[in-house]
Amino acid sequence: MTAWSGVISEEEERRYAAAGFGGAGGFGTRPALLIIDVQYRTVGTERLPYWEAIKQYPTSCGDVGWAAVDRIAPLLAVFRAKGFPVLYPHVAPKNAATDGGRLAQKIPSIMGIDAKGYDFVAEVAPVPGDVLLPKKHPSAFFGTPLTSHLIDLGVDTLVVTGCTTSGCVRSSVTDAFALNFKVIVPEDCVYDRAPTSHAVNLWDMNGKYADVMPSGAVIATLNAMETRA
Repeated sequence: MTAWSGVISEEEERRYAAAGFGGAGGFGTRPALLIIDVQYRTVGTERLPYWEAIKQYPTSCGDVGWAAVDRIAPLLAVFRAKGFPVLYPHVAPKNAATDGGRLAQKIPSIMGIDAKGYDFVAEVAPVPGDVLLPKKHPSAFFGTPLTSHLIDLGVDTLVVTGCTTSGCVRSSVTDAFALNFKVIVPEDCVYDRAPTSHAVNLWDMNGKYADVMPSGAVIATLNAMETRA
């Protein structure tokens, strides 16, 4: 079973296989973890189903977001134990006078979020030494110094987690792939408010741009790697 089982048809699977899609990119030897937009505005401050969660923040994904947080936490613990870098691309608080643009036109609800909504979820929050990357666009790379940090850290593999599978996660994955990083997406560590979009994007990323796998498999691979000083 995969995250897209029952959503992607057998015919579509056959077409991707016929094109040669879905090969394994594998891990390198110097991984980094991206935790994208895991803020209260994307999960809510309480563990609630979607329709309840959006009463607080319309941009919340609700309980599926919290389920992903529960899987990101042990993955993050391994990165910390191994001394591997952790980076936090995140949406910074919006200035209504200067931060409008196309995003505000398409998603006006993103402009009305209170300060708590921009806080990192406590279970996976950054600690001193982590890299914080405020961004104004979906990709963690666009308009940020992420590439510079990754070069400085000698990173060759990105493990991408967070929100949303179809938006900021996907755009960050495709940019990472274009920059020749190996890309891993733990399927239970990303989330989206639309289950179909979540499944389709995981399937498509796995076919073209990343290795999509359960977080347990990622953790097993990381545990076999040498710890950094």
